[in-house]
Amino acid sequence: MRANEEIVRERAGAPAFEVERVRRDFPILQRPVNGRPLVYLDTAASAQKPRAVLDEMTRFMSEDYANIHRGVYALSQRSTALYDAARQTVARFIHAGDAREIVFVRNATEGINLVASSYGRHFLEKGDEVLITHMEHHANIVPWQLLRQEKGIALRVAPITDAGELDMDAFERMLTDRVKFVSVVHVSNSLGTVNPVQEIVRLAHARGIPVLIDGSQAALHMPVDVRDLDADFYVFSGHKVYGPTGIGVVFAKLAHLEAMPPYQGGGLMISFVTFENTEFSPPPQKFEAGTPNIAGAIGLGAAIDYVSSLGLADIHAHESALLAYGTELLREIPGLRLIGTAREKSSILAFVIDGVDPQEIGAALGRNGIAVRAGHHCTQPLMGRLGLPSTTRASIGLYTTREDIDALATCLREMR
Repeated sequence: MRANEEIVRERAGAPAFEVERVRRDFPILQRPVNGRPLVYLDTAASAQKPRAVLDEMTRFMSEDYANIHRGVYALSQRSTALYDAARQTVARFIHAGDAREIVFVRNATEGINLVASSYGRHFLEKGDEVLITHMEHHANIVPWQLLRQEKGIALRVAPITDAGELDMDAFERMLTDRVKFVSVVHVSNSLGTVNPVQEIVRLAHARGIPVLIDGSQAALHMPVDVRDLDADFYVFSGHKVYGPTGIGVVFAKLAHLEAMPPYQGGGLMISFVTFENTEFSPPPQKFEAGTPNIAGAIGLGAAIDYVSSLGLADIHAHESALLAYGTELLREIPGLRLIGTAREKSSILAFVIDGVDPQEIGAALGRNGIAVRAGHHCTQPLMGRLGLPSTTRASIGLYTTREDIDALATCLREMR
């Protein structure tokens, strides 16, 4: 069964997404695993890296590396220019209105911790409520629990349906006068559910409540426009958008960044220091203490350039067609049950098989060169809601092919 996007593209005369050409850009996909071709279906955990990213990071470290924003010599100035250009690239990628609204961090987890620590500590008081959902990653649960222990805030959890969709009626009812912050995932890493984040923001803003969106599983699969969403905060990790590890992004409206105190103290984030007092730099430097991951930011910029050259809309159409194809194939396997059947889904095929431990499934697939993830996927409260200890999760990326999905389904049938 082909997705509507694929049919529409063919009728319009547009070329199909050239996945085989794209795959040649990823050196790791050319290597065998256990004597078999690598079938990489764990992009939700971390995406593989195209040669464009590897080459740019190697070139930078070999030819241009120096510390930034400090030196007056040529290498430092060149390194600074490249780092600042990466920030501009990120701003364009998510349609931020100002590059000063982009803060570099280690990953989305640190981004949420930054917001919880800086915004939460400064603006939330005892008894205030933070509203999240039942499908959140631990990274969007634990920071708020730490703030609860420190400040006495309350953490409320909006329910989901058995299909894995957010119960929007319940969510809206929970937006009481006590709620002072909303933090929700854009796309669930365990279910693939695409949340109606624009409607969530609209409902919250009608009550004067700011919203953070965890875009870790969205930014690599679909166009993101933070101005159109009207998000107050939007976070994602570089390693999930085909960039390096150790680099992530916090988008925040400039007014928030200007009002928030620093997250950490140190060099680079200051304008003047005495033993009695410190004057801080303006955003975003105020939130980037110490020497940053310069090569990581430049690698992230290269990854975004690469993804943008392919086109997020085309990537989304390609992946949507594969998701529909994989869903139909897996549904035909006796004893297999898909977990997460929301009407709006992206990239995730999570499942259980009667009588077989997900870890055993993952190990068996791995012996056949098929890389999937088995476990609770850092969403233990969600697993509890579903009555499951864990699932097996196959996740789609821009380099995934129908043959990859066929290999997964064939191996699962043989296991049965």
